[in-house]
Amino acid sequence: MATEKETATQDTATMALRIRDVNLYYGAFRAVKGVNLDVSSRAVTAIIGPSGCGKSTLLRTINRINDRVPSFRVEGSVKLHDLDIYAPTTDVVDLRRRVGMVFQRPNPFPQSIFENVAFGPQLYGRIPKPQLNDLVEECLRAAALWDDVKDKLHQSALGLSGGQQQRLCVARAIATQPEVLLMDEPASALDPISTLRLEELILDLKQQYTIVIVTHNMQQAARASDYTVMMSMDTADRAGHVIEIGQTKQIFTNPREPQTEAYVTGRFG
Repeated sequence: MATEKETATQDTATMALRIRDVNLYYGAFRAVKGVNLDVSSRAVTAIIGPSGCGKSTLLRTINRINDRVPSFRVEGSVKLHDLDIYAPTTDVVDLRRRVGMVFQRPNPFPQSIFENVAFGPQLYGRIPKPQLNDLVEECLRAAALWDDVKDKLHQSALGLSGGQQQRLCVARAIATQPEVLLMDEPASALDPISTLRLEELILDLKQQYTIVIVTHNMQQAARASDYTVMMSMDTADRAGHVIEIGQTKQIFTNPREPQTEAYVTGRFG
C-alpha cells in the first residue's frame, strides 16, 4: 500500500483533483478503501488493476454518477480544484459540465451527429446558432472526426462505425468545455486501428484537458498515459485499494511493489 506521501503524482504541479481518505460503499459493503490520490492538470492518468478492484467505481465518484445508485455512499474528500465535490451545496449538474465522461461502449444519442455535439451546450445555456455551428465543428475537429462527417452532420449518429461513434462521444463530452475528462475503458469495444486513433486523440486532448482513464490494456496505459495508478483487491474484505502510484515509465519499468510488477508483466490479473 502506498504511503500518503507517495500518493502525490507530481508534487510541484497544479493538481486538478485531490482525493483524500476516500472509502466507497454499496450499502454495508465497502467497495474501495483508503484512497489518497492527486491528479495532475493537463496530463493523462491511467488507473489499472484486475477486474473487480473498484477502478470504475472510483472513476465515477469524480463526477457523482454513482449518486444514481441508491445504496452508494462516500466517506472522505474529493475536490476539483477548490470545489468539494460532495459538499451539500455543490451543483451536481454544473459539476458534470466541468467533469465530462466517455463510457466503455459508444453511446451516441439517436439523433443527428450535429445534435449529439450540440446537446450539452444547448442544455447548459442558450447559444446563438452561428456560435453553435462553430462550436460543433471545433469539437468534431478536436475529436479527429470532422473530415469523416462534415458532409453528413444531419444524418443519424447511429450510422457511424464504432470507432467514429466513440470519437463522437468524445466530441460531445468536450462540447461543454469541461476541465476534466473521464474515460472508462473507452477502447474496449474498438478494433486495433480505432483504438490507436483514440489513443492519438487522448494525447492531443491532454494539451487542454485533464484526463483520467480506466483501462485493462497495459500497452494502452503505457502508450497513452503520463501517470499510472495501480489498484488491487484485498483478499480479506474484497475492498479495492491503491497499491502504487507513479509516473507511467516508472510503473512499467521499475515498479516499487511486487504486486504491481506481477500485474504489468502479466503474471496475475
